[in-house]
Amino acid sequence: MNQAATIQGIFVPNIVPYDTKGRIDEDELRHIIRWLGDKGVTGFYPNGSMGEFIRLSYEERRAVVRIVSEEANGRPILAGAAEANIELVLEMCKYCADLGCRAVSITGPYYYKLTQESIEAYFRELAAKSPIDIVVYNIPVFANEISLPVLERLAMDCPRIVGTKDTSKDMGRFQQTLHTIKRQRPDFSVLIGWEELLCTGLFMGADGGTLSSAGVVPEVVMSLYHAARSGNWEKAKIIQFELLDLFSLMVGAPNFPEGFRTGYELRGFKAGSARFPLSPSEQGLIAEMRSKLACTLAGCGFCGRRREHRMERVV
Repeated sequence: MNQAATIQGIFVPNIVPYDTKGRIDEDELRHIIRWLGDKGVTGFYPNGSMGEFIRLSYEERRAVVRIVSEEANGRPILAGAAEANIELVLEMCKYCADLGCRAVSITGPYYYKLTQESIEAYFRELAAKSPIDIVVYNIPVFANEISLPVLERLAMDCPRIVGTKDTSKDMGRFQQTLHTIKRQRPDFSVLIGWEELLCTGLFMGADGGTLSSAGVVPEVVMSLYHAARSGNWEKAKIIQFELLDLFSLMVGAPNFPEGFRTGYELRGFKAGSARFPLSPSEQGLIAEMRSKLACTLAGCGFCGRRREHRMERVV
């Protein structure tokens, strides 16, 4: 199987900030990536759902990966490459490989409902032709679900497929993935993509995660990860509950990922307006959430980029 090191740790699916004209704010994106690096995150995950990749042009997606790679300072990059057809996916795979990314993350095909047979054929063709390692991303709320039997066959047959990210929120499936695949192929990376399951996932043997909250409170997520890795499960459990309070506010806001963009603003960054309009009532809900999130962040010791304190209770 693949001889490269197993993908482990916390990869941040960062937002893409916009300027007043709705264009990618390159300077602010660079600031965000450098700040996250200084906070000790393992690596980066550009062009994920948090980065609104579906609302960017193909050239903008390429630009985002390039900017992140230029600011990563040696940290590994797991780049989203979920394009609309195989040719574009492979083109993005080559682009990410040329930039030195560790791997690409590819969802099941989206929009059209496909059979599991078609989905398996899709990933087998990508695995045969890709110049870079692939992490199979299961996110059934946005794309065709990839069944566990299909994932197992891909993991056993395709050395280029080196892991999976699971954002199904299905802990039973996640445990079955660890049980049926990782024990046969220990180098196969199994990452959790849902904050509410991070501590449990790590306890069961997850290699890490790609977590939206890590872009807003990297200190909290990394502290949980390190506590789990050191076997301090009591500390990890305490941090998990702290993280739930923050995550629930941001993920519960209308027009995902607007709640998380608000979180970045409260940490001192200029997020700009997301590329989708909010209704007046939704703007009111966001304002209400912002106030609650500001209080929660302040209670954890986070007051913005210029005045930050460590979260003494859990770090």
